[in-house]
Amino acid sequence: MAKQVIEYAGVPVGIVVPDKDLLKFIAVKFHVHDLDGQHFASPSDVLRAIHKLMSASNAGVHRAA
Repeated sequence: MAKQVIEYAGVPVGIVVPDKDLLKFIAVKFHVHDLDGQHFASPSDVLRAIHKLMSASNAGVHRAA
């Protein structure tokens, strides 16, 4: 597999590159930087991790009514 762009909510947030028989995530947006350098089995695993990270980040945000 070659490198692949990873998009979240229509925005490119990083790429995955083959590394050690897995995919290494390289973040290009600050809000997913916590996942930078982590290895995943598939692009869909990366997207799940991004969704989980973004959901946890938004859970602590209080919005004005």
